[in-house]
Amino acid sequence: MKIVISDDAMKWFHEEMEAEQGDYIKFFARYGGSSPLHDGFSLGITKENPDEIAVETEMEGIHFYVENRDFWFFDDHDLHVDIDQQLNELIYTYEKA
Repeated sequence: MKIVISDDAMKWFHEEMEAEQGDYIKFFARYGGSSPLHDGFSLGITKENPDEIAVETEMEGIHFYVENRDFWFFDDHDLHVDIDQQLNELIYTYEKA
């Protein structure tokens, strides 16, 4: 599994989450909502330091990661993070690894 962040999504993280070099952004499974991979679960994000990183990618000094406890959610898929230009919101796509 890998995490792929688009340039537009990087800009969003800087502007909306005030992400700076050295920060850690976590993607995690949350109960509720829906995703293409799991009904009843959706993807959440938060800025916090990691406990046990399963997957990590770094861009512009910002670390994007998934914890071991949330690794199941991705079901052997890569996570691609981009922006819905009309809504200025993150969009996630999952591609089989």
